[in-house]
Amino acid sequence: MKRVALRPADTRLLGTQRTRLDAPVTFDVVHLARHGQTLWNQEGRKQGQLDSPLTADGHRHAVGLARLAYALGVDLVATSPIGRALATARISAESLGLEVEVVQELAEVHHGEMAGLTTAEANRRFPGALDQRAMDNYLWRFPGGESYADADDRAAVALDRIALTGARRPLIVSHEMIGRMLLRNLLGSRPADVLTTRQPHHLVYRVEPSSGLVVQLIAQPV
Repeated sequence: MKRVALRPADTRLLGTQRTRLDAPVTFDVVHLARHGQTLWNQEGRKQGQLDSPLTADGHRHAVGLARLAYALGVDLVATSPIGRALATARISAESLGLEVEVVQELAEVHHGEMAGLTTAEANRRFPGALDQRAMDNYLWRFPGGESYADADDRAAVALDRIALTGARRPLIVSHEMIGRMLLRNLLGSRPADVLTTRQPHHLVYRVEPSSGLVVQLIAQPV
């Protein structure tokens, strides 16, 4: 485990792995959050594992999330290593006096050669590819990138890794696509049950794994 000093909150790096860890998920409740809005979100560009800075609204989303996390009694802040998620998570961690746990497996689905493109640009460069995706969204793979099935494996390992910290009420800051796979793993649901879920930047899913209860919370932008 590598520890990196980072202000305003310390950051601890939890490594990369695709094999399930020996860690039963024993959370009382898990809070699944998405990073704040970015410039590429505004422009309609596919980000994947590329990065784009938070907008002013994105920063307000992050501050609103921090206030909600404080009210919810979050005991750990875990995040994707990608800058937009890390920047969002740091604000919550600082408000709670916690370290940021960087979990590599929480990175967004890799968009391969489509990263940085708008949908129109992707359709021009890869004719018919997005139509094929609509036929099997779970197994379809971005050209040179990942599928939901790939990310599903990573999501399971990420939850195992977070469980090993002993946290009972973690906040997990990630991305919309990997977030769907986190939700699937926590609920034990079919991929088809979560692939159409949407998560605006201000929406937090509060999940109770033992009961399967999911509540949508609003992190009011500040």
